[in-house]
Amino acid sequence: MRRGWLVAPVTVAVACLLLVGLGTWQMQRRAWKAHLIGMVAARAHAPAQEVPPVAQWPALTRDGDEYRHVHLRGVFDHARETLVFTVRGGDAGPPRGPGALVITPLMRADGPPILVNRGFVPEARRDPATRPEGQVAGEVEITGLLRLPEEASWFVPDNDAASGTFYRRDPASIAAARGVTGAAPFIIDLDAGPVPGGLPVASATRLSFPDRHLEYALTWYGLAATLLTVSLAVWVSRRSR
Repeated sequence: MRRGWLVAPVTVAVACLLLVGLGTWQMQRRAWKAHLIGMVAARAHAPAQEVPPVAQWPALTRDGDEYRHVHLRGVFDHARETLVFTVRGGDAGPPRGPGALVITPLMRADGPPILVNRGFVPEARRDPATRPEGQVAGEVEITGLLRLPEEASWFVPDNDAASGTFYRRDPASIAAARGVTGAAPFIIDLDAGPVPGGLPVASATRLSFPDRHLEYALTWYGLAATLLTVSLAVWVSRRSR
């Protein structure tokens, strides 16, 4: 009989500890997110520096190098541009809706080629022939943010090089599909600026990140408090009877 009475309080205690643990984990995630936001802002708005030398490319990391502001010089190889499907949200500024990111190799005289995300074009302007003014010729000097390969997820299909369909900014698969040998293992997101003809629209880099961890933490803590309160009320009611 005594052992049966222990089952309910032990179960409640374990459940409360689990809920409190989830809330604490969300608070830790909130601290990590605050650090990430601060790091991204500091790097993205710092003066542009030289692109990391080739010898450092294998050692580049997300914590140490993602969103580094860099400058580089070269000639765009528009004949080998790649369109990566995307949807431009309502907070991104016009144009909005489905379209593509234009990834173009920048051929450099002082180093291997680097793929550059030149920005967004709407679905109706995917064909380069519809935006000839934006196919800038000759040597250019640009600045942008260093981005490592976009990670795969359940929600984004794999790139299909055979059909020329791309959903992720993966420099290795894009370079291989376009025959760009020796390309950097990262992509540069071009800074915002005027473009002849207005397309592509640069500065597609997302510098804001959703932070609802405090809300989630309070939810878990609230559930733990509710469970404990209800359990105590039931226990008091039974004792009184």
